[in-house]
Amino acid sequence: MEEAAGRKYVIATDVGGTCTDTVVFAAGEPIRIGKALSTPPDFATGILDSIRSAAESMGETLDSLLADTYLFIHGSTVVDNCILTRDGAKVGLLTTKGFEDTILVTRGAYGRWGGLTEDKIKHIAKTERAAPLVPAERIIGISERTDAEGQILKELDPQEVEKAIRHLVEEEGVDAIAVAFLWSFINETNERMVKEIAAKVAPNVYCTLSSSIAPLPGEYERTSTSVINAYAGRITQSYLADLEQKLAQTAYRGQIMVMQGYGGLLPANEAADRSVGMLECGPAAGVIGSRSLGELLKQPDVIATDMGGTTFKVSVIQNGEIEFAREPMVDRYHYAAPKIEVVSIGAGGGSIVSIDAATGEPQVGPRSAGSRPGPVCYGMGGTEPTLTDVFMLIGYMDPSTFLGGSIQLNPEAARKAFDEKVAKPLKMSVEEAAIGIYRLASAQITDLIREITVERGLDPRDYVLHSFGGSCGMLSAMFGAELGVKKIVIPYTASVNCAFGLVSADIVHQYATTRTLRADTDPQEINRIYEPMVAEAREQLKQEGFKDDEISLEWAIDLRYARQVHELTTTVRGATPMDQQALEQLLSDFEALYERKYGKGSAYREAGIEMKLFRLTARGVLKKPEVPAVEMGGEDASGALMGRRDIFVEAQGKLAPADIYNFDKLTPGNRLSGPAVIHTPITTIVLQQGQKAMMDEYRNIVVELEGGA
Repeated sequence: MEEAAGRKYVIATDVGGTCTDTVVFAAGEPIRIGKALSTPPDFATGILDSIRSAAESMGETLDSLLADTYLFIHGSTVVDNCILTRDGAKVGLLTTKGFEDTILVTRGAYGRWGGLTEDKIKHIAKTERAAPLVPAERIIGISERTDAEGQILKELDPQEVEKAIRHLVEEEGVDAIAVAFLWSFINETNERMVKEIAAKVAPNVYCTLSSSIAPLPGEYERTSTSVINAYAGRITQSYLADLEQKLAQTAYRGQIMVMQGYGGLLPANEAADRSVGMLECGPAAGVIGSRSLGELLKQPDVIATDMGGTTFKVSVIQNGEIEFAREPMVDRYHYAAPKIEVVSIGAGGGSIVSIDAATGEPQVGPRSAGSRPGPVCYGMGGTEPTLTDVFMLIGYMDPSTFLGGSIQLNPEAARKAFDEKVAKPLKMSVEEAAIGIYRLASAQITDLIREITVERGLDPRDYVLHSFGGSCGMLSAMFGAELGVKKIVIPYTASVNCAFGLVSADIVHQYATTRTLRADTDPQEINRIYEPMVAEAREQLKQEGFKDDEISLEWAIDLRYARQVHELTTTVRGATPMDQQALEQLLSDFEALYERKYGKGSAYREAGIEMKLFRLTARGVLKKPEVPAVEMGGEDASGALMGRRDIFVEAQGKLAPADIYNFDKLTPGNRLSGPAVIHTPITTIVLQQGQKAMMDEYRNIVVELEGGA
């Protein structure tokens, strides 16, 4: 994909619950960043504010920057918010007659506790399935049937379908319809006929087909995915159309690409019909950004942590490879779409600190103050204390430097609210209670990271911790030390790392074909399965402007042992099209992956291996930011010293004097020791006592833990 004549910039903007982040880059120029508060429900305003912030740092206006931009990349939480707030469409479901209860039954007992916290799972008898996005009265069975070989056993009756659609639209008042027939991913004919009928009978109703959105086995997951896509589809279309309109009113005349949860980009017009693909696309971008940083710093094993305004998120990168979720879930609803595995808890800077009425114990989150009204210290109407207010009370935040000084924080308002709602109920001083809440948040994060590392057989001491997001730098020194990681890296782009991940991604299309083959199958039969997918992928990417040398095709196959239920997606690392040697390597890689996941000695080839799903990832490779190294200078950081103030120091168990540094005045090679605080225009970094930090040649802050190298 070539740059448009006379235009050189790529802009990436990620909308979060509290802030909207922007990264701007051009070949041979330094990366520029911008940040502004998110502006729900009119998110486009916050997007333009964030881009304007970056433009001003470049000495440009909003229009002059956009006029010189050829590609705009975007990530948003709009679909996540739609599901979490139950603000989607009124959905009807058409399914194969006799299988109307599939989505209501879910996966048996798993549907009762899936997506719940550990505390709630403990009381299994009190659990209930999540309220369905489509209730029983809006589910209609259609007399049709296709078998597992794709043969249509019972033809569709158009009159029956029309009657069902009219009932859903005219009597139930639905404005979206999901269609999920048995075995439609093998033969989509009947589902296609329904969509044609719906277009004539109810042209204004949004229609999703399971054979298009989730052409995979798994009756419940495929149906659930279709319902989720229908539920959020119209909102996603409206959101992206509004964004396109707002950008069209500026000087921007380039393409718009939208991030997907699997770590790739899609053109906005295609993403608008695949709303389920946007689920957790922001966190996915953060993991992509962390992997790119790891490649730059030669750190293949990374624990990527992100703490923004509403949640704390973590993902693990092993040997440069990103983990993908086996059973993706949004809120408590399963869906069948590839998604980078990111685990989260409701603990972000905007998370509300409260006292549980039943137990009298303090808790952090999961409720969030967001950007409006935001933490109390923002002075924008917030009345409930948040974790950001706690950071202010223990000395980590400077009221005059938040968002580059664009917002003057109010520490006295934060102190008053925290004292009334937290400290006094706990019968503690403000400082004691604030320190306790800070420790509680750190412990929650540490437990979450151990859950996805230690409990899966991974040792955090073998990993480098990447800390990004606007709030993470104030906690990572605590939980990083508790985990014993090799070192902590707070990237130069830390508070906008999800946006940095957007410009580190490629345009990616996913294809899949379901078929069961034995492991001793002739490789040529596998190649014949891939031939039509490869041809379609190449044609698609060429239409989007990619040349042959900009197209990358990655094969992967889902394998399992005979008579087992769960498969493992295994990348084909050998030659493609495949030969016998590539097949043998695939089987060996599967068994190594199996033992890594289920324990040494668990692989058992004698049971027989089956191939179940053939996947193709087609990648249109985009130009990536080149981060130039800066010559390392002296170690003396005194030129960046702003002064001293009391902050919470864990080793002393109280507030104690610490050095305060200005990030913008640090130079590569500078070293400093904790306890200390480093203020950047858009985030804050805290060093605990005994920790040492250095600014590296890329302006990242690298923290060496006490006793480390």
